Amino acid sequence: MSRQPLRLGMIGGGEGAFIGAVHRMAAALDGEWRLTAGAFSTDIGRNGRTGEQLGLDPQRVYGSVDKMLAAEAALPAAARIDAVAIVTPNHLHASMAIAALRAGFHVFCEKPMAMSVAEAEAIAEAAQASGRRFALAFTYSGYPLVEEARARVARGDFGAVRLVQVEYLQGWLSQPIDTDGNKQAEWRTDPARAGLGGCLGDIGTHAFHLAEHVSGLRTEALSAELSIHVPGRRLDDDVSALLRFDGGARGTLKASQVAAGEENGLKLRVHGERGGLEWSQMEPNTLTLRWLDRPAEIVRANGPGLQQSTTGLLRIPAGHPEGYVEAFANLYRAFAAAIRGDGEGWFPGVPDGLRTMKFVEAVVTNAAADQKWTKIESGEKS
Repeated sequence: MSRQPLRLGMIGGGEGAFIGAVHRMAAALDGEWRLTAGAFSTDIGRNGRTGEQLGLDPQRVYGSVDKMLAAEAALPAAARIDAVAIVTPNHLHASMAIAALRAGFHVFCEKPMAMSVAEAEAIAEAAQASGRRFALAFTYSGYPLVEEARARVARGDFGAVRLVQVEYLQGWLSQPIDTDGNKQAEWRTDPARAGLGGCLGDIGTHAFHLAEHVSGLRTEALSAELSIHVPGRRLDDDVSALLRFDGGARGTLKASQVAAGEENGLKLRVHGERGGLEWSQMEPNTLTLRWLDRPAEIVRANGPGLQQSTTGLLRIPAGHPEGYVEAFANLYRAFAAAIRGDGEGWFPGVPDGLRTMKFVEAVVTNAAADQKWTKIESGEKS
């Protein structure tokens, strides 16, 4: 018998929602998943229209998450969904993930994992008790040349890591669009739906995860500042942090959504004793290597010299750009393989979610303490 796609149910992601459509494209790209059911919106009309647009059986377009989980669990194993994708605002992640896991479904969840470390730990307990897989959408870790960077650092090409610098700059929240009816901005700046951090939770977590994932190091301590530049905004729109890693490496993290004119400027630099690397999300098919004793090297997607773990993430010949959706699809493909028992290809999961939630809480705690600055005397002569 031919292998059938795994069946996916989606929570959230109704018409007009950006990230739900991305999840659907990524899941479908390799033929490993087929969207089968959904509870896309609490708005009955919007929910039904989304299901119709996606060509779903109306009987499997559900008016609530509870109805979907109960109805799907009651179906024969060969017909019910295998996993749930959660693409809602942050405040719903924990309750929905726990409910889906307890109902017997694997979960692919948007980041951040939850609203707090306590909620993240509750998800972790539910995943362990259920024996189901839990994946997180730290999409940038799915880029092939991010894997190339990680593998080269792990192999020791640059010697012991000394410096890690990561920045994620956007400009889309430079104006108060969150109070002008922009729904994507509205919930991201609402503490009740976004959580402890605005920019911090939305893109700061991506930057932090990328830094630890590629460097292979864990952050031991940090000193941070959260800023609000747009008057009246309730959550940070700008983050700065100094990082101390295990083994003595030092780092900086900058994330901002008020860097006017920036699009999606995620960049990473890692330097060791003998050299370093640089990668940019807006030029994702290039990895630059720099050395003390020889000229810089440019490594290209599907070019020569790539690690085996990298080539397995590439789909098309050199010179044909692969991007965000393909990176996302790499996570869905690895998730499917783990569910099928076809191998343990890496994807972000419970440990990554717990780490990033601990980072968020540490930044908020440190920034609130406001005891990190030493004033420099003016030096003016009398």
